[in-house]
Amino acid sequence: MLPTSSGRQAKPSCGMLTCSFPGITFGQNAEIIDHGSSSSASNAFTYGIIGGSGYGYHYRTKLRGQFQLPEEPMTDYLVHYYCSTCALCQEHRELKNRGFDPTLGWQGTQERSNNGANGPPPVRPAMTK
Repeated sequence: MLPTSSGRQAKPSCGMLTCSFPGITFGQNAEIIDHGSSSSASNAFTYGIIGGSGYGYHYRTKLRGQFQLPEEPMTDYLVHYYCSTCALCQEHRELKNRGFDPTLGWQGTQERSNNGANGPPPVRPAMTK
């Protein structure tokens, strides 16, 4: 399974959502992994049409490549084949641990991380009598 940077399990809320609607979690993760070049909705739709392990493992491989994570103890395809829910939650948690928030999408994550970084410094009001 994909080791996380914190060594912790994914939050229960991610697990509950993923058990019920795995395409939503996949779509959120894929949008971040693709750096916003694909939408969460289009990825969720494709995941639902093609099927979990047949499509999801490609993004797990991309995620590992981006963060130089080892492929152990089994291949990405086997992890998604045997427990795609666990794989999606691990990927979601890994992205969160790396400073991304898949629930906000790529644009929302960028806005949050750049909040005030590109704007002018705050101006203090002048002293009055």
